[in-house]
Amino acid sequence: MSTDNADNANDDSGSDSGGAHCSTADSDGEVAEEIAIISFGRKMDTAEEIKAEIGDRYEAIDIIEYHGDVFEEHWGEYDCFIGLMASGIAMRKTANLLDDKWDDPAICVVDEELTWAIPITGGHHGANQVAQDLATMGAVPAMTTASEAAGKQGVESKAKAMDTHVVNGDSTVKTNLAVLDDELGPVARLDGPKAVLVGDDVTVLKRNKDDGVVLGTGSVSGADKEAFLAAWEEALEQTDYDLENVEFVATATRKEDEEGLLEAAQELDLGVVTFDKETLLAHEGPTPSKSKELIGWPGVSEASAIAGGAEQELVLEKLSYENEVTVAIGR
Repeated sequence: MSTDNADNANDDSGSDSGGAHCSTADSDGEVAEEIAIISFGRKMDTAEEIKAEIGDRYEAIDIIEYHGDVFEEHWGEYDCFIGLMASGIAMRKTANLLDDKWDDPAICVVDEELTWAIPITGGHHGANQVAQDLATMGAVPAMTTASEAAGKQGVESKAKAMDTHVVNGDSTVKTNLAVLDDELGPVARLDGPKAVLVGDDVTVLKRNKDDGVVLGTGSVSGADKEAFLAAWEEALEQTDYDLENVEFVATATRKEDEEGLLEAAQELDLGVVTFDKETLLAHEGPTPSKSKELIGWPGVSEASAIAGGAEQELVLEKLSYENEVTVAIGR
């Protein structure tokens, strides 16, 4: 593979936890929270429309009128710039400011008619996320990062799904190339205290929360989004935790294509981590399950909650909602 392709892969994402596979709505290891819309004066109405539509999805969105030094003047103040302008202008005005993909703000340009939303830099650090949000206004997200183009998920997106961050960013060049070649195995979980020696082809992920919880969930086939949302809400109400404490949703690989589950997780902006049979058997919960007798799988909700939790312990044992969705909470 050429050097250019390797560089593109470094702006990609993908990985798993202890025999796990992850999916999430956006592919991103770092979430854009503070946005600046850079707009020409004549396009301010469109800028206001964008802010009104997606503003509640971010901590802050400011609108700044374009002038020749606007990017340089505000460089480092925002996670992502939305350039309401031609891509060429944004590229020329920011090229000399770019230094490091992990530190530079992301840039996404959009035309006045909201036809295209084009991530220019920082695809996996906010620009793809913003482009997908602009898609709710009709813009087509023109994402060119390698994993999206190949329909695969790189290490940064899996980090996002697990509410973790990449510790050693340079490693993602090799691990994302492995993703593209279908050669990256599941994320291995390693608990300490322990000293670890790794090479430059091992990406290290670290949890963002010390006290977060995991929603372990199972379901009958075809359970809808509303059933999952109601079940998760009911389970959390029986604990001292709420949605802000949830790191991710965990389930079994055999449930990874449940549309209702994925839609519910996307609505709550939660990643989904799926564990294989062997991992779940190693973390079986206390509640007996008929699925163990019938198909050899342990109860999905408790086992996945335990497998995903930092302390690998249950906060709440399995609850059943309307005989459609089961939920357990782990930490």
